[in-house]
Amino acid sequence: MTGSAHVDTFVRDRLPPPDQQPEFLFTLPELRYPERLNAAVELIDRQPTHALAVLNDAGRWTYGEMADLSDRIARLLVEEEGLVPGNRVFLRGPNNMMLFACWLGVLKAGGVVVATMPLLRPGEIATILERALIDHAIVDSRFLEDFEAAGRSGSLLTYDGDAGTGALEQRLKGIAPGFTACATHRDDPALIAFTSGTTGNPKGCIHYHRDILASADSFARHILKPNPGDRWLSTAPIAFTFGLGMQLVFPWRFGGTAVTTETPGPGPLLDTIARHRVTMLATAPTAYRAMLPLLADADISSLRTCVSAGEHLPAATWEAWRDATDLRVVDGIGGTEMMHIFISASGDDIRPGATGKAVPGYVARVLDAANRPLQTGTGRLAIKGPTGCRYLDDPRQSNYVVDGWNVTGDTYRADEEGYFWYLARSDDMIVSSGYNIAAPEVENALLSHPAVQECAVIGAPCPERGQKVKAFIVLAPAYAPGPDLVRLLQDHAKATIAPYKYPREIVFLDALPKTATGKLQRFALRDAGDALSRHSRESGNPASF
Repeated sequence: MTGSAHVDTFVRDRLPPPDQQPEFLFTLPELRYPERLNAAVELIDRQPTHALAVLNDAGRWTYGEMADLSDRIARLLVEEEGLVPGNRVFLRGPNNMMLFACWLGVLKAGGVVVATMPLLRPGEIATILERALIDHAIVDSRFLEDFEAAGRSGSLLTYDGDAGTGALEQRLKGIAPGFTACATHRDDPALIAFTSGTTGNPKGCIHYHRDILASADSFARHILKPNPGDRWLSTAPIAFTFGLGMQLVFPWRFGGTAVTTETPGPGPLLDTIARHRVTMLATAPTAYRAMLPLLADADISSLRTCVSAGEHLPAATWEAWRDATDLRVVDGIGGTEMMHIFISASGDDIRPGATGKAVPGYVARVLDAANRPLQTGTGRLAIKGPTGCRYLDDPRQSNYVVDGWNVTGDTYRADEEGYFWYLARSDDMIVSSGYNIAAPEVENALLSHPAVQECAVIGAPCPERGQKVKAFIVLAPAYAPGPDLVRLLQDHAKATIAPYKYPREIVFLDALPKTATGKLQRFALRDAGDALSRHSRESGNPASF
């Protein structure tokens, strides 16, 4: 590609070689973008300035106000903080207006956004800072401590949520309005979205400016069919590309309003829906299940569309939500590597229990054992479309991209009508409540405690979360199993890695199953996990709590 606006070529230099990238398809007219394209300009500067762009309990902001604020952030980054196009900018904070304005400002300045979840701990943050060679950081002051502990360096700006009282907000008062956005190429990197792989090492997924819009112009446009003025709410942070689409990109691509909340839980979520008259809701199956008992006292009359992703949506959950609300949840499968959802269905096309069909603009197949694409049958899910996997300098690229196909790591059955039915994960990734959790990362956290001599972590079935993190532990001498030790180890894990990754079940064993060469037999733990737990309990060892 020629014509890049990036002066700093760090990301471009670390793209996979062309022969390791997937085949990209641009079959729909709306996916054929002009050569010069800045996604932030398309999203925030093209709508009526008086229309409502962001709404939350702290205030309301129009498209004109968001355009002005993001312009001034971009000007500050370029003229006072020395950002040049292609520099990476680390963002850390919960979904709110100011985080969204910073996201826009970075792209307008020609920077590459590296957004992260507020839940990440210093060790996890440090890895991302190192992998992406971060130049600048913009951090919500309420979440600064772990970032500072990660050993950050370079330019740092801090803000105070949406209160308007932070250091960044004060500096912006002296910044002149207006900014000519960087004339980025449609294939200039705009995002590095980090996700944990099965080894626990984060993989940086590179997405271009065109990719940001492609997710809106395929899935959102054709499956969700949004209207101007829709009010969108997602529980997923924009560090997850699912959340980025549902909470920021899709509302603004179609003239809607992003509704944000920082209070977790089913009750506050229902309160936000009622208070701000949300029409488009996106969350994980876990949340839909958790809201069901509270619906009798809730006002969700404004809701028109509900979207589920992040984990498989069980048919029982879909039917229970429909029976209680008369709303049919739109299920879908996407991935950080693919930017957003590529298989889904809505309205009368929904088949409860099926994920759906290939989204317009995408082609889906299952691969057999010889990597041959099949239109029907069971195999590994493979995708082609306008988005695809580009890992940041990572040899695992060749595992995800096979003969031009993006191979997601999921096993599916494709039927004669073109529907795809989820069967299982093909790898060791644990998907719990929509979060991807790498087993080795949890194992490393547990092994850092002196009580743990050996351990292995798997995903176990869980009716509330889809899967839960289950740890099998061999204790060091002088430590005895029991409820107090379980709680101690769980608290240790929460303090070491993001809290949602902690093991919700711990089983103590005398030894882990291994091969003759000493390699862990993780499959044996999956197959015999329940039996091991029963044996331990029956033998008087308090194995599982």
